[in-house]
Parts: sequence; C-alpha cells; structure tokens
Amino acid sequence: MPPTIYDIAREAKVGIGTVSRVLNNHPSVSEDTRARVLRVASRLNYRPHPYARGLASSRTNAILAVIPFFTTFFFHEIFQGVQARLRHLDWDIILYGVNHPDQVEASLRHNVLRNRVDGVLFFSMKMPERFAEQYLDQKTPIVLVDAYHKNFDSLTVDNLQGGYAATRHLLSLGHKRVGMLSANIESLPARDRLSGFKQALAEAGIPVDPSLIKSSASPKPDGFAHESGHAMMRQFLDMGSRKPTALVVSSDIQAVGALAALKEAGLRCPDDIALVGFDDIELAQHLGLTTIHQPMYEMGVLAAEILSERLHNPSQEITHKLFVPKLIVRETCGSEVSKRPATVEKHTA
Repeated sequence: MPPTIYDIAREAKVGIGTVSRVLNNHPSVSEDTRARVLRVASRLNYRPHPYARGLASSRTNAILAVIPFFTTFFFHEIFQGVQARLRHLDWDIILYGVNHPDQVEASLRHNVLRNRVDGVLFFSMKMPERFAEQYLDQKTPIVLVDAYHKNFDSLTVDNLQGGYAATRHLLSLGHKRVGMLSANIESLPARDRLSGFKQALAEAGIPVDPSLIKSSASPKPDGFAHESGHAMMRQFLDMGSRKPTALVVSSDIQAVGALAALKEAGLRCPDDIALVGFDDIELAQHLGLTTIHQPMYEMGVLAAEILSERLHNPSQEITHKLFVPKLIVRETCGSEVSKRPATVEKHTA
C-alpha cells in the first residue's frame, strides 16, 4: 500500500494538518518543520493522488477523453501518446466510449458541465453545437482530435488528401479499375477519404463506377473493423471478372480482413488485387501493407500538451494543427500491371 499523509505525520511527529500545509506550500509552517516533513515524504517516496492534490486548487486533476469506440488500433496507438504525456503531468484520465450522438451530449453534460473534470479530449466526432455554446460560457479547456470546430483547439488529419494519394498511387501503377472499400460514410474521416478517391479518379479522367465502391453498414465502430473489410472483399470477389484490380481501403484493420478474404478464395495480393490501406498501424509493417501513414502517437502527445497549455493559459490563441498523411509503399500495391518499370512511381501526400 502506498504511503499516506498519516504515515508522514506519524514519522515526522506532526499533525496531518501540518503535513497538508507543507505539501500545499502554505506559508504558516516553520522552516525546520517544513524541512522535516519533506525529508520524511521523500524517504517514503510519497506522491499525492492527483484528485487529492487538486482539492486545494479547485481542480479535479482529471481529464475526460470522449471517443466513438474503444476497440480500434487507431485509438490504441493515439492513446499511447496521450498517456505518455499525461504521466509527466500527473493527471487521471477518464475514458468514455460512445456509440450514438445522444451519448456524446450525455457524457459531456454529466462530466464537464458539473465540473467533474478539468479538461476534455474529444475524438473523431462532430462537437454538438448545443454543448459548444455551453462550453464557451463555462470555459472548460477542450482539444478536438481528428475533428474540428473553429472555437476549440484541434488536431486533424487531411483525410481527403490521404484518400487522394492512395488512389493516385494505384493509378500511377497502371490500374484502371480501382475500387474503394470504405467504412461507414456516416463517419467524417471515411467520407473525406472517399472524396479524395473520387477526386483522383476525376483528375485521371476515369468515371466513378458505383459498383466499385462499397461502404460498411456497420455503425460500430463506424465500419472500421476486420469483419467489415472481410465482408466487403467477399462482395468484390463475387463480381467475378468485373471486380477491381486494385482497392483503396479506408483503414488498415479493414485491409487485414480483406487480405484474409482473398486468401480464403485462393487469391493473392497483389497479384490478383492490389491494396492500399490507411493508418499505418504496427501490424501493417508486418503484413507488408502499403498504406497511408498518419502520426497517431505524435497526435496523442501533442493533444495532451495543448490541453495542458490551455489549462495554464486559458486566453491563449486557439490552435488548429493539420497533419498531412504520407504514402508508405510496401508489397501489397504491386500487382502484375505494376511490374512495368516505366509506370512505377512513389508518391507522398
């Protein structure tokens, strides 16, 4: 069991009120007593709990993280960055997963508007305008990650450019029947990636074929799942000779499912269908998956840093940071058509 202020008081031979005043740097303590209490606290390796320390400063020392779902690799990697930074800031973090917009408002109202947290990290969803107005009155620090609102600090990825770069790369390899294996288009990142796909086709003079675009109907987690990638690849394979020769996939985890479906059908990637994913999760490198890299860990670290700065300086200028994703070329984009050296190019977004 970790030491408490009662342990410090007993060994320093003072009352717990004196220990509390020393730890909160109160001036009404003699220097000798202060030094004795601090020596004991150091020897016992005492660290106050963030919430207890916050009582004296009218803060909770807790941060709320509101995310659409818990299970994706995207949030796993971005939270590694968040937690790495929060460890140095001694904050507790409260995770709140939501599957419906109504739950977003309920969470924010319950935790923020009742002063239960000092700040909020808000991920990959549209900020409800009703809450935005209340936030402006209450001035609770908030940072949007993979989302945008003009009144809040935000970190966003240029998903449209990512979808565009993935498609352009496949077109540069000579593919004409390029398809899109999308997530649920209710998701803003999925919609933007699809828009980038269509833009690249339009610039290449290739009409959009609706049969080559398949979107997940799964609301959880927004279609960014192994199962949706597997199911939609099966749909593409059922098209027979009309199937695409290459696919842009909305996420790496969907690409994992798509690769499994190809293998089950006795087909190979990139020989039969080439793939480009999106995210560059750790698994992508092991699978040789060509993908669009977004700096998830760095975004997590920066989100925590911006929130910390906002807590200490509420009047500072609002920050909007846009990350431009980059194409990482590996094995899955090859395909037979790409073996002609004259057509092989590597593009970065």
